Amino acid sequence: MKSHSESYKAAGVDIVAGYQAVELMKKHIAKTMIAGAMSDIGGFGGLFELDMTGITKPVLVSGTDGVGTKLKLAFLMDKHDTVGIDCVAMCVNDIICVGAKPLFFLDYIAVGKNFPEKIASIVSGVAEGCVQSGAALIGGETAEMPGFYPEDEYDLAGFSVGVVDKAKILNNKTIKEGDVIIALPSSGVHSNGFSLVRRVFDVENTDMKAPLAELGGKSLGETLLTPTKIYVKPMLAVFEEVTVKAVSHITGGGFYENIPRSIPKGFGAKIDKSALRILPIFDLIAKKGNIPERDMFNTFNMGVGMSVVVGKEDAPKTLEILKANGEDAYVMGEIIASEEGVVIC
Repeated sequence: MKSHSESYKAAGVDIVAGYQAVELMKKHIAKTMIAGAMSDIGGFGGLFELDMTGITKPVLVSGTDGVGTKLKLAFLMDKHDTVGIDCVAMCVNDIICVGAKPLFFLDYIAVGKNFPEKIASIVSGVAEGCVQSGAALIGGETAEMPGFYPEDEYDLAGFSVGVVDKAKILNNKTIKEGDVIIALPSSGVHSNGFSLVRRVFDVENTDMKAPLAELGGKSLGETLLTPTKIYVKPMLAVFEEVTVKAVSHITGGGFYENIPRSIPKGFGAKIDKSALRILPIFDLIAKKGNIPERDMFNTFNMGVGMSVVVGKEDAPKTLEILKANGEDAYVMGEIIASEEGVVIC
């Protein structure tokens, strides 16, 4: 590659570093290639050939999101190889909520200064998230923006596209009283509520690497940077054998905002608080920040990354499939006739 510009470099944009970053990330991207991925990284568009086998009426489903201020923790810890998993998870976990299978993913990384090794580290996480979700990383963009971002900071976002047969789109109109709500455990705070987390712990003035007894000897930084769990493969396995009525990805807004999004009017979710497996990090956040329980459940996932509604007769089979696919899922409540949305008791 003979392309270079000393004038542009003097203005803060090193296009040669950009080429180096692309070369370093290619080995990570190669791990994500699945049937249908057709393009090499570096072209003007990502190509994907859609396999229509077994699909009568294909519907494309898309999701887009970023990592948010969790990135501030990555900067503080100088650890950049897991936030890419978060980025993928926030997109593909949304796609699975309508019954779709993710096909491909593209990322967007905006940096103050292009450090090729750091970019490659970020992309390694994106690639890992794609592997976990069975999606191909078919493209992306790295934008060097001096003066817009500090040299050692960046932003990370992306989007994914999936497909579902129209007849298999989840239909919550079949929900009725007595249906069971199953919890899929989260791995931690995931990627929401970090503006509050950072204020509670005053992270810029706290030793983020010190082990804490409340966290089982793990450091605050390590615990908070635990990547968002990706639920795609376990849920696809459930879809094959069980009629799922609704799925909610528990993100920003916690229980009170996300669970009602998948439940029709006239029904609510009755959550058994004693059944919930609330992780130690949430107890620590509540205690340290003196945060009311209602606010905790309206901000964080509280140990539940995804909720699944099935008929009572299908609950044992659903739990069996999820556990066979590595998810220690459990029943956390039931559907009730209510206009309140979520009732935690």
